Amino acid sequence: MIPWLDPDSPFPDVAEALTTDAPGLLAAGADLSPQRLLTAYRNGIFPWFSEGQPILWWSTDPRMVLMTQNFRISDSLKKTLRKVEREMVNGGRWQVRFDTAFEQVMRACAAPRRDGPGTWISEDIIAGYTGLHKLGYAHSAELWLDGQLVGGAYGVSIGRMFYGESMFARVTDGSKIALAYLVRFLREHGVAMIDCQQETGHLASLGASPIPRAQFLAHLRNTIELPQITAWEPIAPLAADS
Repeated sequence: MIPWLDPDSPFPDVAEALTTDAPGLLAAGADLSPQRLLTAYRNGIFPWFSEGQPILWWSTDPRMVLMTQNFRISDSLKKTLRKVEREMVNGGRWQVRFDTAFEQVMRACAAPRRDGPGTWISEDIIAGYTGLHKLGYAHSAELWLDGQLVGGAYGVSIGRMFYGESMFARVTDGSKIALAYLVRFLREHGVAMIDCQQETGHLASLGASPIPRAQFLAHLRNTIELPQITAWEPIAPLAADS
């Protein structure tokens, strides 16, 4: 049985998360205020629940993470990135921006997909994370084509730790292009690890892999107290290769 959290209840220790039935499930209830979300992320906890369910809090073991130095860029994606980089310099059709349409990125991530329904991102989730964005803790990477948002990713940044939340694409490789710019930016600012939370084949194809929760938490403790990143501007992923 997992504990029910009131608005003022502290999170239980992550060691109390379930190991069977719903591995990683830690607690239910509380709220999605920016303060609650920050406390959760600082302790290696994240919310994840479906429509009609109470707020569910998780701390999975193992934890899927992407070490920024291990991010994989395929040959086909390199070709596309070079095109985007050229147009970024010349003011062309393709542009990558950070934090100019955070809520729009969230809503695009929440929209129904071609191969299934929409994600778990509810209005309450959008309100909570846009609150984090206004406080400088949540950020979006955005791909624009002819002035239209066609791909993006968003997540939470605390110190020198980044927690990836969701991505979307309306054109081929749209989410990967945005992610490539985000990963390069994070690397340049001393972020070694991106939390991916759940293990999927897609994330593995990008270079992510699972690590023990204890290792994840140890990294967390060493990074969340470092200075916050303040200047969010895209950095060309292949600039060092040209």
